[in-house]
Amino acid sequence: MTEINPNDPPPENPDDPRDTARMKAVFVVIAAVAFFVSPFLSEPFTGFEPGQMPVEVVEPPVTPAGYAFSIWGVIYIWLVASALFGLVKRDTAPDWDAMRWPLFLSLAVGAAWIPIALSSPVTATVLIWVMWAGAVWALLRAPARDRGWLAWPIGLYAGWLTAASSVATATVVMGFGLLAPMTASWAGLALALLIALPLSQRLRAPTYAFAAGWAAVGIAVANWPTLYGFAAVAGAVLLLGQAARQGVALRA
Repeated sequence: MTEINPNDPPPENPDDPRDTARMKAVFVVIAAVAFFVSPFLSEPFTGFEPGQMPVEVVEPPVTPAGYAFSIWGVIYIWLVASALFGLVKRDTAPDWDAMRWPLFLSLAVGAAWIPIALSSPVTATVLIWVMWAGAVWALLRAPARDRGWLAWPIGLYAGWLTAASSVATATVVMGFGLLAPMTASWAGLALALLIALPLSQRLRAPTYAFAAGWAAVGIAVANWPTLYGFAAVAGAVLLLGQAARQGVALRA
């Protein structure tokens, strides 16, 4: 008969929910790091190439000016920092654990997205909507605490994906000749605003509205001074105004 030493640590419980939470925290870190390094492991992606689709469309109007894509640097770094903070400080916290699977799904798909986009615009467009859905789902589950470590980086990511998924959809539509480039661009801008404006009212992260507004400013810059550019400015004003109001409310 084996003697039990009261000084021995308790045996591990394979069903301990804390172990499952830690595992998910590790998965999110791995996915975030993979997402971060993916641009360095692929050819540069600056948008779908005209030759990838039946109808060649050079510089679709719905595409933001090049400088706007610099927001990805902030998104990548902030998401990695968030994942590491979650693993070190909030590994077993139930409120953090609630959003980990959808965030993991979004980041894991994102880590493979660029190579897919370089070969298949249609598949990439479907997958960027999966990324968007995972990011928004995670943001809706994010707790009110630790906003700067969780809700805000996910909000920046989800807000940009709202614009990026709409832009990708419009580009594929015009690239397959389903709509004229300008018509598809109007539809893409309208789609992004119809999603971002009401969703930003529900979400607790001003960074969501900011990122979507940042994309709208980029579209305006790329199309100034056309009617389409003015419409993008109007959308940007609404979104950035919403971000400012939410930021002020959080400080009050």
